[in-house]
Amino acid sequence: MKQKLFWPALSCYLKEKLRYLCLMAACGLLFAAVFSLYRLQVEAVLYACALCAALLLVCGAVDFYRYYHRHLALVSLLAQLPYGTEQLPVSRDLISRDYQALIGRLHHLLLQAETRAASERQEQVDYYSLWVHQIKTPIAAMHLLLQAQPDTPATKALAAELFKIEQYAELVLSYLRLGRDASDYLLTTCSLKDLVHQAVRKYAPLFIRQKLSLQLGALDISVLTDEKWLVLVIEQLLSNAVKYTPSGQISIAVQNGDELVIADTGIGIDPADLPRICEKGYTGHSGRLYKRSTGLGLYLCRRILDSLGHTMRIESSPGAGTRVILGLGRPPLEVE
Repeated sequence: MKQKLFWPALSCYLKEKLRYLCLMAACGLLFAAVFSLYRLQVEAVLYACALCAALLLVCGAVDFYRYYHRHLALVSLLAQLPYGTEQLPVSRDLISRDYQALIGRLHHLLLQAETRAASERQEQVDYYSLWVHQIKTPIAAMHLLLQAQPDTPATKALAAELFKIEQYAELVLSYLRLGRDASDYLLTTCSLKDLVHQAVRKYAPLFIRQKLSLQLGALDISVLTDEKWLVLVIEQLLSNAVKYTPSGQISIAVQNGDELVIADTGIGIDPADLPRICEKGYTGHSGRLYKRSTGLGLYLCRRILDSLGHTMRIESSPGAGTRVILGLGRPPLEVE
């Protein structure tokens, strides 16, 4: 790297010192002209200029050495950002010290802003975490009250809506947890069949209520993943499938050995929405039409799958249903 930086640094250094070199050359010519006008020996001027040039060359080499090493130090620090201002090279001139003081002040303000933002973020997480845990108490109470009521269409409808409230509360908690700490992920080898069955059991009442048929294909594969987070993704995809499939069927199967496919026969997704369907807060045409979308579900799925090293792609067209393909394979790990 040093060889690549040397010649550009030398070129920049000479450009910076060019006006001083021109000034010295002009002074030498001025001395030569004055000596010539007074009919004095010009050789004396040339000799003095040669001595000055030699001294200038030595001083310039020393100055360039310092200049070049300061440049290397700054390039090295740039590659290791973030860093503290105390690691900056020592300045020997006033302007450089002024710049370093300015950088130090900006760095201090940046640290203050980061600390303040982290504190506000933590307060927000604590508040909503408390809210989610507290809202579970009245939800549980309402479940008990509904269980004590006769099994009528009205109570079934209330139970379905209460289930949605519970799921939205869990979605908020998952959103807050996401990205806070990578240590929350625990990768283990899991049975995909067990993970899918967990999600299906949870949403079974909605399948029954909407009279949707469920087709499960062969799921006998193992995946290296985080069980809790992948189940959350499957649940969210099932929730979307149930939400946008008024009637018909939802199928879950494995294709190509390591891809989980969740397909429905619902209303589908407009082709114009597909590129943005996983953006935060984007509801798309279907979400606006049915007023059921929060714009967070697929965004969370994408974030979780990226963190787990999995992939997701969506195939859909209006009126033809939707296929969500999760790529659960991983390249083989090499043990050193």
